[in-house]
Amino acid sequence: MGRAFEYRRAAKEKRWGTMSRVFPRLAKNITFAAKEGGSDPSMNAKLRTAIMNAKAQNMPKANIDAAIKRATSKEAENLSEVVYEGKGPYGVLVVVECATENTTRTVANVKSYFNKLGGSLAPSGSFEFMFSRKAVFQIKKTENINLEELEFNLIDAGLESIEEEEDMLVIYAGFKDFGNMAKALEDNGAELLKAELQRIPNDVQEFTEEQLTEIEVLLDRLEEDDDVQAVFTNIA
Repeated sequence: MGRAFEYRRAAKEKRWGTMSRVFPRLAKNITFAAKEGGSDPSMNAKLRTAIMNAKAQNMPKANIDAAIKRATSKEAENLSEVVYEGKGPYGVLVVVECATENTTRTVANVKSYFNKLGGSLAPSGSFEFMFSRKAVFQIKKTENINLEELEFNLIDAGLESIEEEEDMLVIYAGFKDFGNMAKALEDNGAELLKAELQRIPNDVQEFTEEQLTEIEVLLDRLEEDDDVQAVFTNIA
């Protein structure tokens, strides 16, 4: 499986490099995980991985604890996850995942970004079949890991494939197997570097550098919005 879902890692890291943007997104991930599976990390694999991701970004413990506590607050009751789909410049497909307590505000903002920057919002579900939802885990590659044995041990947890990179292994599982895979990796002593849910395009599209520069303006604007959690495209 290719890494096409990352339309350019360097550009994404640049956009996500500011704490003022990263921490609210991480906090919402923690809150949703605690709201969904309970506030005890030892009993909630999704919450454990959300906390791990937050710690990897140097998020303070106080922020993490506050995000967990927020899961039982009235604020969390009104917080909902929404997904918007649209076409950007040159027909690029864009899926925008949001977490918001005010969907009216969020959809108005997202729609305005598309309209002003060469795109248009599409009806819900328009591109759902063009992306596959996957649980994606990055673990540290060490000499102690027997790849064949690890693959065998992860099959029952929903393993779909493993990719080897220079200093890590990237593990793909079904979207619904996120918790099972997180626990299985822990049980196998894997050092988890990052875990996330991705929308991976089934087919990708090539664009010129000039076209990508224009597309990036829309992607940047979307990711700057406080309600936006993640943006996925079909860029090769």
